[in-house]
Order: sequence, then C-alpha cells, then structure tokens
Amino acid sequence: MALFSRGRSAAEGTPLDGIDAVLADLDGVVYAGPGALPHAVESLNLAGRTRRLGYITNNASRTDASVAAHLTELGLDVRPVDVVTSPQAAMRLLAPRVAAGSTILVVGGEGLVVEVEKAGFTVTRSADDAPAAVVQGFAPEVGWGQLAEAAYALALPEDEGGIPWIATNTDWTIPQARGIAPGNGTLVSAVHTAVGRLAVVAGKPETPIFEEAVARFGAQHPLFIGDRLDTDIVGARRAGIPSVLVLTGIDRPKHVLAAGPDSRPDFIVGDLRELHEPYPRATTDGDVTTVRGASVQIDGADIRIVSEGDRPIDLVRAGAAAIWGSGRAIYGFRVPERLYHDPFHRP
Repeated sequence: MALFSRGRSAAEGTPLDGIDAVLADLDGVVYAGPGALPHAVESLNLAGRTRRLGYITNNASRTDASVAAHLTELGLDVRPVDVVTSPQAAMRLLAPRVAAGSTILVVGGEGLVVEVEKAGFTVTRSADDAPAAVVQGFAPEVGWGQLAEAAYALALPEDEGGIPWIATNTDWTIPQARGIAPGNGTLVSAVHTAVGRLAVVAGKPETPIFEEAVARFGAQHPLFIGDRLDTDIVGARRAGIPSVLVLTGIDRPKHVLAAGPDSRPDFIVGDLRELHEPYPRATTDGDVTTVRGASVQIDGADIRIVSEGDRPIDLVRAGAAAIWGSGRAIYGFRVPERLYHDPFHRP
C-alpha cells in the first residue's frame, strides 16, 4: 500500500518545493565507488539547510556508521541515524517471523551481521546450526561457500515447514568506479536456482525500506532521488513518494524513454544542481511536445526532433513526455538516435 498519495504536478516550481524530507539513494546518486559524483555534495548540502536529509541504500555490505563516515569525508554532514540500509529494513521483516534471540544464518558481510546482532539475534554461517531463518545481503566476499550454506538451510519450502528467507535487496548490478558489477540479485538468484524458492525482499523496489525511512524521519512530504528505474523509481511509486531520476548512475536516456507506467519518475535531472532549478512544464500543441526550447513530434510510427533546444536534458524530458503521453510503448515507434543522445556524467 502506498505511504503517500502521488498527486503533485512536476511543473510547480523546483522539485524541492513543498518537500520536508529528501531521501537520496547513494550508489550512482551521491557517489560512484569512493568518489563523489559532480555537484552531488553541494546540491544535497543546500537542500539539507531547510529540509530533513536522509540516505537510503540497498547496499548491505557496509554499516550505517561506515556509510555516514564515508559521506562525511565527501563533505556531507551525516550521522549514522541519517542512513537507512536494506539490512535495517530486513530486520523489520524478520522480527515478526521468528522468535526473539533466534539463530539466523547470515549470507553477507559486516553491514548485515551488525544489524542482525543489534536486533538481538545470534549469527551463524552454517546450516548445521539449525537456523530459524536465512538473511542474505551483498558483500564482495560472498562466495560459493556462503551460498551453498543458504541452499542447504532453505531446502524445505516454507509452506512445508521450512524457514523464512529474507533478501536485503535484489539489484542485479551495482555501480563501481571501474564500471558496472554484479549485485545482490545475482547472488540471490543463484540460491533460488538451487532451491526453487523465492526470497522476501526488504529493499527497493519493495516498500519496507521506504517505511523505515518515513517512520525514522517523520516525513510528511518526502521526495526520493534515485538513478535506477527498476528499483528506485518503481519502489518510490509503490510507496506513493514523488521521485527524481538523476542521470549520473545506471539508467540512461534510452531507458527513460522506454519506461513503463510503473517506473516513470516525476522529475528527470541531469545532475543534482537541477533540484534547485524551476522544473519546466511539458506542453503539447497537436502532435508536438515541447519542454523549453526542445520539441518532439509524433508522426505516426515516427518520432521526429523538431528542435533540440539549448539543454540536452530538456530534449530527454520532451521525448519522454511525448512517448509516455501517447499511451504507446516505445517499440511501437521509430526513434532517432539523437533523442537518446547521452552526454550526462556516469561512472
């Protein structure tokens, strides 16, 4: 169930107008690898002067304290309580499913182990210890041995008396300084292939991680910023939270144009400086859609660029507005390559 109703127009001032809490993803939004993305730190610091600023991450490999320390090194003023992790959301799911103090088989690293122990559970790495549940999250050191122990523990389906299986998240990929690497979804899939079961998921695009953030920050009018349509934007829409897609991470203009109704952001920005700029209204005159100086025409099965305008982001916005407003999927059009030209920064 949605936490909020999504009725806000994307043409009312800046994306931050009326917002009391900014919830930002990390990988691909604030940083890629250890380094900050251009304009991210100063833009978030500016937003945080008058609004609650929190960070939501599906990455389960680090603790909230280590994430906060990293963000502080980058120039943000962050405490551990400002960081909402998928292991924390996983504990919201685990607590009502098992007895207090139970032994839990953990597949993952320090970020997950710390949260399991903080919640009062005992950590094991072996299926031979009769765990009450399996909790699985990403860590670079996860290998065959940990995945095999999870498979042994999960051999019996839950509806036949087997134990619960909770995954912190199922992101297929994770952005790194050297490029795009496999994420937790690939590791969860390996266990699924072995046991034929599906995990309950705590992180984006599911709502538990959003519920954790909203409750912690007391948000009444939040805005979520992400770089992925399939996790960040889908998750925000499920939670009823207005969303910003920033083109500094995983998804590119061509993905934006092809986005289905359940993964369309309220705002599209090239970088986080645009959070503080008036967001332009898309207008339609006949078969031509215009955003500032950029105009796109739908002519039967063809999409034509009438004017590129002065800013590449406006052309992406105009193209998205035209395609989304047509009620037709992108594969029903012939799309010029220039419409998904990609000058935007990414890792």
